[in-house]
Amino acid sequence: MERYVRLLFTFFCFVIFLEGSAQSLLDDEQSVLKEFQDTDAPSGRYDVFFHSVNRYNVNSAYDWLDTVKVYLANAEKTNDTLATRLYLLMEAQLYNDLGEYDKSTALAKDLFDVKESLDVEARNKVLDVLDDNYANLQLYDKQIQIRKVKRELGITNNVAFYDIYANLGLYRKAWQQYAQEVKPTIADNDSYGLAKYHSKMGSYLFLDDSAPTAIRELNKAKGYLNVYLNDISVQRTEDDIFETELLSAKIDGDIAKCHVKMGEYETAIPLLESSIEVLKASPNNADRSDVVENTLFLAEANLQLEKFATAKKFLDMEFENINIDQTIKRNSLLAAYYDKTENFKNASLYYKRNERIKDSLAQKQANLIRQQLVTVVGNEDNQNTQRIIDEQKRINELARNELKAQDERINLVFISLIFTLMGFAGLVYAYLKSIKNQRLIAEQKHIIENALVEKDSLLKEIHHRVKNNLQMVSSLLSLQTKNTRSKAAIEALEEGKSRVKAMALIHQKLYQNDDLSVIEMQGYIESLINSVQSVYKKGGHNISITIDAEGTELDIDRAIPFGLILNELVSNSFKYAFPESDENGKIYIHLRKNGDQGYFEYTDNGVGLSEETDEHTNSSMGLRLINRLVNQLQSKLNIDRDADGVRFWFNFS
Repeated sequence: MERYVRLLFTFFCFVIFLEGSAQSLLDDEQSVLKEFQDTDAPSGRYDVFFHSVNRYNVNSAYDWLDTVKVYLANAEKTNDTLATRLYLLMEAQLYNDLGEYDKSTALAKDLFDVKESLDVEARNKVLDVLDDNYANLQLYDKQIQIRKVKRELGITNNVAFYDIYANLGLYRKAWQQYAQEVKPTIADNDSYGLAKYHSKMGSYLFLDDSAPTAIRELNKAKGYLNVYLNDISVQRTEDDIFETELLSAKIDGDIAKCHVKMGEYETAIPLLESSIEVLKASPNNADRSDVVENTLFLAEANLQLEKFATAKKFLDMEFENINIDQTIKRNSLLAAYYDKTENFKNASLYYKRNERIKDSLAQKQANLIRQQLVTVVGNEDNQNTQRIIDEQKRINELARNELKAQDERINLVFISLIFTLMGFAGLVYAYLKSIKNQRLIAEQKHIIENALVEKDSLLKEIHHRVKNNLQMVSSLLSLQTKNTRSKAAIEALEEGKSRVKAMALIHQKLYQNDDLSVIEMQGYIESLINSVQSVYKKGGHNISITIDAEGTELDIDRAIPFGLILNELVSNSFKYAFPESDENGKIYIHLRKNGDQGYFEYTDNGVGLSEETDEHTNSSMGLRLINRLVNQLQSKLNIDRDADGVRFWFNFS
């Protein structure tokens, strides 16, 4: 009995201890707002408000707004101008966080008019609030003006456009601009900067419906972030750790959304759940928008897996800020949910809601995008390329100085260890540090190898797309030929189509090769001859063609001119060399490369060229094109005529 009494007493003590611990944790969570209220000076409250890691962890933005308004009213009563402006800036930020961008803009514009009376940090905050407000209000021309003011005040050296392109839905343009403007400013040893860069690139690629490519970028970002976290030489503050956690959560969320796009729902769900949990703690509007977006994707994944109750729970959540696109997506998912659960009346209701929203926004958004795009493009033309180059030089210089300083610090530490550590302790330390460095090197090597593989894939994809685009041009020329009655126009279009096919064939051979730098010319010439024969069926099939180019490889800069030259020569032979009969027609093509020198020869045994050909060379499109292409190869075309045909030849470098 006494033993049971002791156990019961121990249990009650444990419960009391847990209650005390929970209360202590709650007090810690409330400390941000409490610290704000306990601080005496307005400047001190300003620092607490803007420099806290997470001011909304316990108290909502509405709680903060009520508190700030009380202090604002007291400052106005005492005619404390500086304090009034600091509290107005906090109020503008709070309205921005609540999504009331019009109210926030009105307050920030008043502060912008008196920005000279504010210190540098407060002035920057005013401009940041206006920048974010105009982005959310889709007033991109005004957003650009704010960024120009930042540049004039020395806050930034450049006016960026990539995020505005993304807001306009031009995601491909956004990631191209982002790569052009941001990548040169990131030092090679800045792992965290590279993680942010690849995370943003992955996000833009996802929005551009390129989920597989986006996952590769996001995995790169994850790799660089791991390198940054494992770097023991970097000192991190509490803010740095919090920002790193947010970035990791955002990357996980974007990877999960890619998996949803590809139908891999089971893989996506745990990533989405963990990402939402971390991003909820962020005071940033963009992160809170990601929470809404990830929740909708989580609902979609559960809906596809027929977990209807779970999906409906996420769809019924209330969000403080949800934009029009997210509202449309939620309505679509609710309609799909009711379709799957055979509640067709409710499904129809949500479909109709979406139609009303889309109809009301269609004209307004079309006009807005046209106006804002004109403004963005007009301002982009004024960008100074030299500024980017100077920024890159400055960052490289800082990186070199940092590396030099780091080397000096390592030397000092090493010398100190020699005098302070003895024998075995020093050897153990060096051994452990060596293992750590080997792990970092292995991770970086893995990232570089993946980057090289991806580079080859991207180059093949580019050549594939170029080939497809050239084939589209060829198809358009064919379509135009069918709608043209003029024989001369038809012949001109057919010749143009033949030249386009010759170039398309180059890119096809490139992406089919393992080696993207050169083209094997024997196979290429055979394919080109087949293509030309298909155009000139009448005179092309009875001619004996000999190709002597085995083992010869050329890069793309030389292969394209050679392809066009051959296209012209073979086409001319088929059209003009054998006007009566091609039973004994012969064509001989010889191409050889020896070191840095090469030799090309083309002959046929047709009727040859008349003596008047030289006089008409400048007026003949085919011969003019051949001469220009030979000049492009830094050579001169030679023509030999005899009774048995014609011979074209030239040497090239």
